[in-house]
Amino acid sequence: MAKDLLGFYRRFRACFKTRTHNGGSHAWCYWRGQLTMKDRRNFANIERRVKPDSDGQNLQHFMSDSPWSSQAVYQQIQEEIREESALQKGGVLILDESADEKAGEASAGAARQWNGREGKVDICQVATCLAFAHPVTGLWTLVDSELFLPEPWFDQSHQELREKLGIPAERVFQTKPELGLVMIRRAVERGLPFQRIAADDLYGRNRAFRAGLGNLLYALDVPKNTPVCLSARARKRFPVVNLAVRHKTRWRRIEVCSVERGMLVADFAVERVWTPNQEGQLEALWLVMRRDLDGRLCFTLLNDPPDTAHEVLIKASCQRHFVECVFEEAKSELGWDDFCAQKFRAWEHHTALTAAALWFIAQVKLDWKQHYPRDPSLNKVFELEVLPNLSTANVREFLRAILPLPKLGVEQARRLVVKHFVHRARSKSSRRKKQQENSS
Repeated sequence: MAKDLLGFYRRFRACFKTRTHNGGSHAWCYWRGQLTMKDRRNFANIERRVKPDSDGQNLQHFMSDSPWSSQAVYQQIQEEIREESALQKGGVLILDESADEKAGEASAGAARQWNGREGKVDICQVATCLAFAHPVTGLWTLVDSELFLPEPWFDQSHQELREKLGIPAERVFQTKPELGLVMIRRAVERGLPFQRIAADDLYGRNRAFRAGLGNLLYALDVPKNTPVCLSARARKRFPVVNLAVRHKTRWRRIEVCSVERGMLVADFAVERVWTPNQEGQLEALWLVMRRDLDGRLCFTLLNDPPDTAHEVLIKASCQRHFVECVFEEAKSELGWDDFCAQKFRAWEHHTALTAAALWFIAQVKLDWKQHYPRDPSLNKVFELEVLPNLSTANVREFLRAILPLPKLGVEQARRLVVKHFVHRARSKSSRRKKQQENSS
């Protein structure tokens, strides 16, 4: 595994090259921190723990100011997925958002907006993310992301803050569905192998987004008030929820797949429906209705051919849950939500390196799955159809043993404390001088 991580670093090292420097060693330091530290994985703490003798400023500069391209990292991830034979068929791209709470609006993109993680409107940053999932192998990773900048960030009152935080001058306001289309088109141009797009109802209800996907297959959730007809000639349109509650709906209870917490079981019904497109004209689509065991209803539109088997449609409608695995592992295991810098470039760099760390772990999982088959008798012992895979936590335990963090001696600790004191004193002095200049 140590050789695998070293090889991974060497393949990605070119992504961090600028006109004057290659910051690959700082990326290695950051990954060491993300993959082995247990908490407080911010810039300063990672460098202090991984490189105790450093001055504490190099990693900060690499993440916040160095002009290396985060898209080069995503491109490398996508190219490696494209070259992996086991991932050539059956892949799914999943669009979703991830929010992180902020104390104020001084960070790029921070504003009062919907925080899905907390289930409320609050001050937060929102990432629009593109994940790749492969249900057959059970792997997932992050392959692209864009920071959502709310519309007020582009008014005149935010101009000085935009410049201070390094938001590109060419950046204009884009909705989350528009950002999603940008990322999907990049994936198509790079040849990323995938079978369909999956997303929640923020994207599914957006007719321009559905039109922008062109001929790409999709499985998009839609809200219960989405208008549909049961015939191309029907004049009357009614909400999809009416289909679910009518007494003639034929529900089938199906065990869709095995997930970490057991079998995914729900009642399903499939209908051929017609719904308005971007021009207001009716287009024929598939509608999968899902009724969970607790009674919750979910509706998914799919643009598969008319002769597609219902079983295929039902499975396709249930693949969006993989994105929750991506977010959970990125945040709980890799410190994605430990990010506390303010600059736009710092956010881009942090998210790209987190995506790369996720991809490394996915590769380890795939390698173990292919080279270390489990004894089939274990299925009977544990009474399971599918045994659990190697987890991200398992990989991190191995890496902590293989690449232990340096232990400080007394003298090293003393120098580190003095160094920290000096940096804090200089920072405080600089802030005071700026306050005095502004007040005068």
